[in-house]
Amino acid sequence: MSLAHDPDFLRLLAGSHARLTGAPLLPEDAAGGDPAAQARWLYESAPFCVLAHNTDSDPRFVYANQAAQARFEYGWDEFSGLPSRLSAEAPDRAERQRLLDAVTRDGFIGDYRGLRIAKSGRRFWIENATVWQLIDEAGILCGQAATFQNWREE
Repeated sequence: MSLAHDPDFLRLLAGSHARLTGAPLLPEDAAGGDPAAQARWLYESAPFCVLAHNTDSDPRFVYANQAAQARFEYGWDEFSGLPSRLSAEAPDRAERQRLLDAVTRDGFIGDYRGLRIAKSGRRFWIENATVWQLIDEAGILCGQAATFQNWREE
């Protein structure tokens, strides 16, 4: 099963988000509370972007819901495995790395704003984003994730 519809991955995303930020990732009524249906809802229907990358030295995306795919103009097969640094242009990568370092240090950052780039080269600002550590219930770091609903074209 791909992570796109994996209820265990949803538990990692939503559980770590709730533990670190104190807020739910999904609306309370999303898909009736069934984990498999919630995973499908988050991937296919959520009106906000969710992305996650792994813990590699050059982290690679392991998840991007369809809202994120549309915003960044990559399909699932292109997004999965793409180095996450490519979501920002080279001059903006140092700022992006500072963000990721702060998330590593503090567990999460809320209200983040940063310039990103789509596959076509279109630049856009993500605004009011939350970026958090993906930490499972055993305390093992699995990567980092981000969610945002607000953006504006540059």
